[in-house]
Amino acid sequence: MKHNREFEIAWQGLKPGPHTYVYDIDDRFTQEREVDKSFKNWNAKITLTFDKHESFFMLHFDVDGKVTVPCDRCGDEFVLRLWDEFDLVIKLTGDDTEKIEDEDDVAFIPRSETVIDISSWLYEYLMLSIPLQRVHPDKEDGTSGCNPQALNLLDQLSEQPDHNANPLWKGLEGIKIEKEKKPKTKK
Repeated sequence: MKHNREFEIAWQGLKPGPHTYVYDIDDRFTQEREVDKSFKNWNAKITLTFDKHESFFMLHFDVDGKVTVPCDRCGDEFVLRLWDEFDLVIKLTGDDTEKIEDEDDVAFIPRSETVIDISSWLYEYLMLSIPLQRVHPDKEDGTSGCNPQALNLLDQLSEQPDHNANPLWKGLEGIKIEKEKKPKTKK
């Protein structure tokens, strides 16, 4: 991955308090990383509020934009709206020798670092703003936005009986197991 100063924040020169940064994300940003190639036409804006305190920083990422993705139901591409918010706390540690494991929403950097590279967090939060299940949104009349031919084919395939049923299990269909009734005890 190439080194890009666009995503670095020189925090030592900043005054205490909130500072706002806006990052425009396009296909160039995702080509430098291992992003699913079926995600394309990125057009996202991430607004970062960087609140500097004496020994820590509070970061608030606001993701907004669009990306073209394939539909998980019909396979056709559609434009997915991205929107999400994420918070991160960066705590300053004593020196370089002190190794502290990052937590989910807390990161640690040594005081000797003069800049913070936020590109990995931008990438992570961008990917987290894409839902696991991507399906065409419904039309205004309430019908599915998916390809109707693909939906018809899926309906036909789901209605076919299972001809490959294992004959070993067929005999078990006739067995009925009665549950034993336990007598009630008084307390």
